Amino acid sequence: MKRKRVGVLALSGLALLGVASLAIGPATAAPQQVAGAAAHRHDDPVIVGHRGAPGYRPEHTLASYELAFRMGVDFVDVDLVPTKDGQLVARHEPEIGGTTDVADHEEFASRKTTKVIDGTTMTGWFTEDFTLAELKTLRAKERIPENRPNNQLYNGRYQIATYQEVIDLTRRLGKELHRTLGTYPEVKHSTYFSSIGNPTEPKLVAFLNRNGLNRADAPVIIQSFEVANLKELHKQVRVPLLQLTEASGAPADFVAAGDKRTYADIVTPAGLREVAKYAKYLGPDKAQVIPLDTAGNLSKPTSLVADAHRVGLKVQPYTFRNENPFLPANLRSSASPTAFGDVFAEEAAFFKAGVDGFFADQADTALESLHDFLGH
Repeated sequence: MKRKRVGVLALSGLALLGVASLAIGPATAAPQQVAGAAAHRHDDPVIVGHRGAPGYRPEHTLASYELAFRMGVDFVDVDLVPTKDGQLVARHEPEIGGTTDVADHEEFASRKTTKVIDGTTMTGWFTEDFTLAELKTLRAKERIPENRPNNQLYNGRYQIATYQEVIDLTRRLGKELHRTLGTYPEVKHSTYFSSIGNPTEPKLVAFLNRNGLNRADAPVIIQSFEVANLKELHKQVRVPLLQLTEASGAPADFVAAGDKRTYADIVTPAGLREVAKYAKYLGPDKAQVIPLDTAGNLSKPTSLVADAHRVGLKVQPYTFRNENPFLPANLRSSASPTAFGDVFAEEAAFFKAGVDGFFADQADTALESLHDFLGH
């Protein structure tokens, strides 16, 4: 998958493109700009727009994805969950009370329920209890307004997007922007959805086949925090796979099967050798690459990147966010939960540690960090 350029469109460029709906409002939410487009080798680190550009638009909306692409990323992260009638939609979790206005819809009041998903009790409304037509009557809202109050301006403007709509958007913008755009679909809660008879994987495979994307050079990389489903997908698809890991705990499929291994076992040299048999990428929590010390500051890198590279895995950690609460303590600009800290210093440390890119909520600043790292 060749990356043809890195860069961020200036706001004047956005205006010329006639995308007034994407214009950035308050200065505190204004995207940074990378000076010009830079030549880029196919093996340079990749910035993935995490759920689009949720630092500036409610996550997993077409507006969020479009803004990320226009900022310059070539790939966006798309969390997938199924509907009652078997469609794949882009939501971080099946529970949608925190990301839509479903609570304001009296006709759906009786759908509120409590479920246990991967050992966690959740109360709210769940995509698997709604048809796609019903979900389309809802509107998205900002998930973390305490950190992104300006995004509340866009509450109620955007529908829940289907994966098909995201793919259609990537193709349309790819033609307009003259570069190949793609997605990192994530299979969410595989064990849970299989347990209720609504598995995601068969729908995803059928989707890729239907869209001509089940091929080795397709701009698609499938992700999951579970293992068994990726191993099975490895037999069914030709696109690369990415094994996600957490800084603690264990994959839900391991827990369900009584397997005592944890994410810590997966990122050992022996565990990484096993991952390399079915995946080409590792997506660790960034704390597994560079942990925080007892004061909350970045410490020294672990051996994870070198260990992964040794077995042929590329490493793309998550998630880089500009707001103070998400940054190491010594890189925060203040105690304000909405203000940006020195994310450039954090991202530079990870590039120095050898990562092959990362997932970022603010695509513009992440691309500027990449621009600095490449010396353009």
